Amino acid sequence: MNLSELREEVENCKKCTLYQSRNKLVFGVGSETADIMFVGEAPGYYEDIQGEPFVGAAGQLLDKLLRSIGLTRQDVYIGNVLKCRPPDNRDPLPEEIEACVPFLYKQIEIIKPKIVCTLGNYATRVILGKTVNISAIRGKKTLGRGYYVFPTYHPAAVLRNPNMIATLERDFQEIKRMLQEKVEVPPPQPEQMELF
Repeated sequence: MNLSELREEVENCKKCTLYQSRNKLVFGVGSETADIMFVGEAPGYYEDIQGEPFVGAAGQLLDKLLRSIGLTRQDVYIGNVLKCRPPDNRDPLPEEIEACVPFLYKQIEIIKPKIVCTLGNYATRVILGKTVNISAIRGKKTLGRGYYVFPTYHPAAVLRNPNMIATLERDFQEIKRMLQEKVEVPPPQPEQMELF
């Protein structure tokens, strides 16, 4: 399966009710062979209108951070845990995450990134499969299922709290360093292959 085939499958998904209220599916954008994949929580208002992740103010900050380490959207892959916008930008419901997360895992499997950078609590909890606080683990590389997980703050949170921008900028410098290392990721361990 490739990303186009997966996108078609997600386009026709009716596993939760979000498909009924969305304007556009927000599948993901970027390189299908990216070394790094950024994963956010869910599409917002502008993403739902345009069908592309991170196009509002948080997306502009993400683009700026990518430029600061010599990357563009075309060099990376950007997606979300949910592919449809929750009404009024509310938090994702457990059943919505459960319905959508297999699609995210399939995206990761197809792209085969070396690093999955989780943006914020929701993405980090989904990718790590446990309840964590982003403030406690941000900037700490951990081994995922055949890739490294690098949690950091969501750009939207930084826009609400500008004191965090320097930390986010440091995290992106660490991402740059990791990418320059060209580190090989160990194969996934059997116990890591289970969906949570």
